[in-house]
Amino acid sequence: MGNLQKLFNPETIAVIGATEKEGTFGRAVLENVLTSGDRKVYPVNPNRETVLGNPCWSEIGAVPGPVDLAIIATPAATVPGVVDACGRAGVGGLIIIAAGFREAGAEGKRLEEEILRINAAYGMGIVGPNCLGIMRPPLNLNATFLRDNPDAGNIAFISDAGSFGRTLLDWGISSHIGFSMVVSLGSAIDVNFGDVIEFLADDPHTKSIILYMEEVVGNVKRFVSAVRGFARYKPVILLKPPILILEDEDYVRLTHSGAMARPERVYDALFRRLGVVRVREAQDLFNAAGVLFSRNRPKGPRLAIISNANGIGIIAAKQLLTSGGLLAELSKETTIRAMDAFIPPCWNRRNPVHILRNADTPRYAEAAEICLKDPGVDGLLVIYTPQDFAQPEELAEALIAAAAKTDKPLLTAWMGGREMLRGRELMAEKGIPAYETAEAAVRAYLYMIQYERNLQLLQETPAELPLDEAPPKNHLKALIRRSCRETCFILTEEDSRKFLHNYGIPVIPSRMATTLEEAMAAAREIGYPVVLKVASPDIIFRQDVGGVVTAIDCEKTLITAHHRILDGVRQFTPKSTVRGVTVQKMVEHIDYELILGAKKDRHFGAVILFGMGGIGVELFRDFSVGLPPLNQTLARRLMEETRVYRMLQGFRGKTPADIRQLEKILVGFSRMIVDFPEIREMDINPLAVCQGKAVALDARILLDHGVYQEKASASAYPHLVITPYPTRYVTPWRLIDGTEVILRPIRPEDEPLEHEMLSTVSAETLRSRFYQNLKHISHAMHVRSCHIDYDREMAIVAEIRTDQKKRLIGIGSLAIDTNGGGTGEFAVIVHDDFGGRGLASKLLDVLIGIAAERGLKEFYGFVEPTNGRMTALCEKLGMTRRRVSEDLVRVSLTLEG
Repeated sequence: MGNLQKLFNPETIAVIGATEKEGTFGRAVLENVLTSGDRKVYPVNPNRETVLGNPCWSEIGAVPGPVDLAIIATPAATVPGVVDACGRAGVGGLIIIAAGFREAGAEGKRLEEEILRINAAYGMGIVGPNCLGIMRPPLNLNATFLRDNPDAGNIAFISDAGSFGRTLLDWGISSHIGFSMVVSLGSAIDVNFGDVIEFLADDPHTKSIILYMEEVVGNVKRFVSAVRGFARYKPVILLKPPILILEDEDYVRLTHSGAMARPERVYDALFRRLGVVRVREAQDLFNAAGVLFSRNRPKGPRLAIISNANGIGIIAAKQLLTSGGLLAELSKETTIRAMDAFIPPCWNRRNPVHILRNADTPRYAEAAEICLKDPGVDGLLVIYTPQDFAQPEELAEALIAAAAKTDKPLLTAWMGGREMLRGRELMAEKGIPAYETAEAAVRAYLYMIQYERNLQLLQETPAELPLDEAPPKNHLKALIRRSCRETCFILTEEDSRKFLHNYGIPVIPSRMATTLEEAMAAAREIGYPVVLKVASPDIIFRQDVGGVVTAIDCEKTLITAHHRILDGVRQFTPKSTVRGVTVQKMVEHIDYELILGAKKDRHFGAVILFGMGGIGVELFRDFSVGLPPLNQTLARRLMEETRVYRMLQGFRGKTPADIRQLEKILVGFSRMIVDFPEIREMDINPLAVCQGKAVALDARILLDHGVYQEKASASAYPHLVITPYPTRYVTPWRLIDGTEVILRPIRPEDEPLEHEMLSTVSAETLRSRFYQNLKHISHAMHVRSCHIDYDREMAIVAEIRTDQKKRLIGIGSLAIDTNGGGTGEFAVIVHDDFGGRGLASKLLDVLIGIAAERGLKEFYGFVEPTNGRMTALCEKLGMTRRRVSEDLVRVSLTLEG
């Protein structure tokens, strides 16, 4: 990937293929970079001595100085040779403008592979090929062939497609959207979405990111890690065309989960998990970017609507309700009564509020202020249509004043022609979202709700569930190896139940019977009534071949059912191997039927599916998709995204489901999927809820023979895009005085324990850790330290237990430079009650080991000069120190020569 700082903010630029010929990339790019501030520009063309009055060099190797960025504007066939020449010349990074690569067929694909092969020896960052280039308006850089320069602003725009991406950019420029950066990735053979987002995380000019993505994300784990880090603090908005799959191209139908968890649902699950707001219409892309970074965001979905035209108010309300929002219920005692005092008696006295066509500016402004004060209102939409009683600019000024008095979002729709433009501009200048239509304003509010919900999901502290962190699994690994050796990649129901039982998922009593006599004995042992199911690795959906008989209440009925099952299987699937039947205790009264399943997506690895189950699961298609690993919060949100979740609260007199138990089942199921990359697909259907409690009635596991054949992987979790809790760092230890301590990575559930620790240490200890006097330790601070991405950072906590109560007594953290610097910054804090017992030294030692494991070159931190004990400890561990300011000393340890 190379040094992106040089690529995105070069001091010296070479344009290879520079020319004076009108209408060429070479001329357009050169003209743009020549006007990009004080940067040194080197035209390169073997056929010219000068270009546009500037000296021209015959080849990149002849350029007299170092080149940070080379822009290649030559035909595709010449590019591999040019890349090699750039590498030999020590160029920092490349932009390849030309088309004619993989989009052109096999020969173009070969050219891309040749470029990557050549660059492997040089490590230059490459943007493209088939791209527009890059722009950074705040830094006066235009390294594209586009004639128009956008305004400087705080929105970064990244796209992978040159054609429609350019259309979106032109639209943004014409709308006077201010950009902090524009990156066209094109084919993205090297620098990809994740790399650019990672770079923008530290860019002071960027407040939000817009993505237009036609292809897959590239390096998925890099993308996931970068977006998780950025979206926690700043909005990421994405437009991605839907993936169209024809029926004859559909996924092979082996399980319900495999059939239903289609790519679009998986993309939605990924973006939701990362905190990305996905818009569905191109016109919403830039609108959402501005509104999501606005000062006021809604605390909930309840919107009040005010208009001077009843019809458009109703249309806006209808769109809100059908899209998942809620109409605020106005308080009769305060809001309705207050508006009765100044609106003529014929007004409708409900939301949406019709303040009548003769509404003037004072009526609009007073109605807005009253609605915004209503505790049942989370946001307000004011719709204005030209009726000659209120002037658009005067009304805009009044609403600006009203918005300044509240922390709730105020959105506006100024509907009409050119006379509305100035009013919208005035409000936009003051940070009030202003739209041309009520529909666009409603969509913007819904995106605000979605973003706020995503933030809550990223920042919510999960409750701790009583689960075994690492249930025994080697016996199940052995079972899988045996099945794969026998080339049997569909586990029997009996073997599938072993997985469920191991991970705390309740199962119904069942027995495997290979003969009729064994079936009768099993039924007597279990107790009637029972269910018989055919046991065959070749039959996935047993109901379809008559392979299930229920309500068997005696031996006579069982004998008949046994013959019926075997006869039906011989008739419908005569080549299937039948191992016998499963005898299962029948659950006679089921309140709710659910499905819990998993599949491996070819791009994003394992995904989990939850929804309404039973035989109609694919007919009703009420399900949600999530990505493992799940904690309690994520498990609950996965359920909340389905309609059946509302039924589980109690439906038509049925007992409500034990939601806490379901959360535990989902988390246990997630841990099973995390532990077994060998699982290709899985269904628990139905997961029956009876008298509030859930129990698995049927389970089927399909194995991925490819994982078994590969046996080893560079990653412990090759099937996951989100790194799970790293249990390998959990270590028992003792303080010098013998106190038993558990050292382990931090978890989101640790927020209460961390708060207790930080709230009970001295002000001096806090200052030595945070380099400032802290008066208040906020939830946001805990989110930053507890909700970490284990790929990018690590925090090890020291936990003790007294009287069965957990307590944190120390924390050591390591923040890794993810932009290729090869460094990691540490910080350590130990509770005052446990100082001088060797804990700080142990935490540092563990962090140094992790840094070395991650391949870092330098391990460093900052210490106050007055903190003699920490300074001495760092020196004892071999660190060097350097005074960087009057208040701080930098200590560092070289890990790699």
